[in-house]
Amino acid sequence: MSASDYQRKLAARDKTIDVLKRRIAQEARQNHATPFAIMEQNVGLEKVVAHKTKELENERHELEKALLELRFTQTQLLQAQKMESIGQLAAGIAHEINTPTQYVSDNVGFVKGATVSLLKLLDAALLLADTARVKMADDPVMAEFDAALKRSKMDFLRRQIPGALDESLEGLGHIAKIVSAMKEFSHPSLDKKERVDIREVINTTVTVARNEWKYVAELETQFAENLQPVPCLRDMIGQAILNLVVNAAHAIADTIKEGVREKGRIIISTALDGEYMEIRVKDDGSGIPAAIRERIFDPFFTTKAVGKGTGQGLAIVYSTVVDKHNGRISCESEEGVGTTFILRLPLNSQNEE
Repeated sequence: MSASDYQRKLAARDKTIDVLKRRIAQEARQNHATPFAIMEQNVGLEKVVAHKTKELENERHELEKALLELRFTQTQLLQAQKMESIGQLAAGIAHEINTPTQYVSDNVGFVKGATVSLLKLLDAALLLADTARVKMADDPVMAEFDAALKRSKMDFLRRQIPGALDESLEGLGHIAKIVSAMKEFSHPSLDKKERVDIREVINTTVTVARNEWKYVAELETQFAENLQPVPCLRDMIGQAILNLVVNAAHAIADTIKEGVREKGRIIISTALDGEYMEIRVKDDGSGIPAAIRERIFDPFFTTKAVGKGTGQGLAIVYSTVVDKHNGRISCESEEGVGTTFILRLPLNSQNEE
């Protein structure tokens, strides 16, 4: 570009500036305001608009947060009401099932004791038959007895009856244990903390959740010997552990392949750590992707398919441990290796009743 071209451009710029100045001056005379006043007004208006925009944006965020908290609070309330209803239902079921279970157990126990006596009598009768057979070899009564003895398959019955009775008693005991665990698990705390043996809470929860994990994993509990009672809302801590066990079972189920991996492993361990009770729920499932680990405790966040999860489980665990018990929760995970959730509950609580 030549010098004359630059001069023409500069002249055109100066002319444009002069025109703008005259327009500003003219508007200032018409509006009785100086150019600087107009500029100040424009700048002030921009500041007001920016400030209002920021306020609206903040209010929108606060409203979204409030709505999310409201939804989560409603979810927790519904969960508490559901647990209370389950507790009432379980109490009725326990009464209806425990009574027949008890007398069936008593009857099976009686049959087991009677079987021992009958088998002893049978041994004496067979011994007598052996003695009589020598003298009554051609007697039709003896032949009929031997035929009946052969048809009865007595050796098979002698081996199987005691085991069948033992298994029946064990099954009846398991029924009673499940019903008792369900009743205990669902009993509402009514927002009153009490000191509980965390081992009992875990064992009860494991029994209640058995149907979730027994087909995909072996579950092991490891309890330290020096455990102390923990002040807590028993039903809420049970629900938190239940959610973690179910999540662990689902994570393992995603890795099960016929002929390659039949079952995984879940380990629930407890230990004292200073002023805290530490509970670990460890699985060797699929692990949590690094990209979403910071969001797993957010309400309604889930990676499961529609109908498979609502994203409330871990959020409820977090709320229970942190908000309700002033505790701590953390997660250690590696994709393809597994996940460990660590709950730390304070051993001293100001809200203990």
